[in-house]
Amino acid sequence: LHSDMDRGDGSIKYILSGEGAGIVFTIDDTTGDIHAIQRLDREERAQYTLRAQALDRRTGRPMEPESEFIIKIQDINDNEPKFLDGPYIATVPEMSPV
Repeated sequence: LHSDMDRGDGSIKYILSGEGAGIVFTIDDTTGDIHAIQRLDREERAQYTLRAQALDRRTGRPMEPESEFIIKIQDINDNEPKFLDGPYIATVPEMSPV
């Protein structure tokens, strides 16, 4: 997140709210950089909805309307396969096509 009104002098404070704010995600209140502070797992949660806003550090007034972010978690193959009804028996005839 970055406000066009941010001159880089620290006069703007960035805040983050929503699902996982402060627990799963954090924001650098000076730069507006958002970071995940935990490992994200698609099996636990598919997406997060966050809101961020730039405030005047002295007055606390919003500098711009609140922004909404939807963070979608992509799945990776991080679980080993499990065969629950085994053992399984299979055969492949010789010279079978791949």
